[in-house]
Amino acid sequence: MQEKQLSKKTISVSIIGKPNAGKSSLLNKMIGQKISIVTPKVQTTRSIITGIVTIDDTQIIILDTPGIFEPSKNLERAMVRCAWSSIHSADIVMMIIDSTKDLGKQSLNILTKLVELKIKPIFLLNKIDLNPIYLSTISEYITEHFKDAPIFQISALSGKNINNLMDYICSQAQTSQWLYEEDDVTNLPMRFLASEITREQLFLNLHEELPYNLTVQTEAWQENKDKSVKINQVIIVSKENYKMIILGKRGEKIKEIGTKARLEIEKSLGFKVHLFLFIKVRDWEKSPEFYHYMGLKYEKHK
Repeated sequence: MQEKQLSKKTISVSIIGKPNAGKSSLLNKMIGQKISIVTPKVQTTRSIITGIVTIDDTQIIILDTPGIFEPSKNLERAMVRCAWSSIHSADIVMMIIDSTKDLGKQSLNILTKLVELKIKPIFLLNKIDLNPIYLSTISEYITEHFKDAPIFQISALSGKNINNLMDYICSQAQTSQWLYEEDDVTNLPMRFLASEITREQLFLNLHEELPYNLTVQTEAWQENKDKSVKINQVIIVSKENYKMIILGKRGEKIKEIGTKARLEIEKSLGFKVHLFLFIKVRDWEKSPEFYHYMGLKYEKHK
């Protein structure tokens, strides 16, 4: 038994990149199930989402991070700080780049800072299944500025070449005791996952009608005798007219969102759910308690 324990290996990897590069989709594909929400809206991921996958004797801890960009608001600054903080606790930093687009200022700024921090990342050129017209240009830039850096051409959506990436990560793991159980896929509380799923449905079903600045909190979690769970969630928006958008005519929109969120929560968590949604209007982006709930550090901008 002792010999088996000594053979165990662990490695942690942080996925960084600009918004909508495919970080959350990659995490979900690597884990083999959905734990990080994905929407077309930029800055969907607000804090570090931890995924765990165990392959044979190796446990990989994967950190999905908020997109890195030039922030202008308190929440945005907290998200970017959170993303950069992840690199200090990771054994490997993976920078994911959308190969259907030019590198652009945001990605170049990230690359510059990585050089300043003396971080040698591995590069993931994503979306190779979607007409990656900048693939060769990006590869040439990386080869020129990051000598001998590993480059993987992947599709986080279809899973193309993800197995090769996983094999490489496992090859870099060091002998160490696992931090989690073999079948764990995340260390996030179910309450938080449930609130994230509802936030995802709000973004997917309201599109451009609703601005980015809303949040969802799970306020009550009651387990019933039949093993179902009653969940009360509060959708918090900053203006009264946003509340009316979510409600819709005669409350039809919030009912639709609630049904979709309930089904996704049941699918993700594996038990029957009774979901009740409420809406509050509050200037939450200036409240430290909401940052804490999201796993962010609040710092008042001077």
